[in-house]
Amino acid sequence: MKGLLMTVAAAGTLMLAGQASAADAKAAEALAQKNGCLACHSVANKVVGPAYKDVAAKYKGDKTAEAKLIAKVKAGGSGVWGPIPMPPNSPHVKDEDIKTIVEWILTL
Repeated sequence: MKGLLMTVAAAGTLMLAGQASAADAKAAEALAQKNGCLACHSVANKVVGPAYKDVAAKYKGDKTAEAKLIAKVKAGGSGVWGPIPMPPNSPHVKDEDIKTIVEWILTL
């Protein structure tokens, strides 16, 4: 009986964590929309810039990816995904918003 209760409790915790991460993903996507990121990017398809799923795949397993991408979003740049430059997003996008958006992208 005790084992069954532990299993049910663990399943409930995982279910709630999944709901929280889905809500976090929606909030991060809303931040991307609010800050104009989705004018040049989409989750699944290349627009002007790369698809976010492609970015996540490129940096999968790279422990320095979050810091690199935060710096790239802040400063802008070109050459990684082609010749079209990404404009700098600092200071008009808050640092914590950039971090949230990058963390979300890396989960895709």
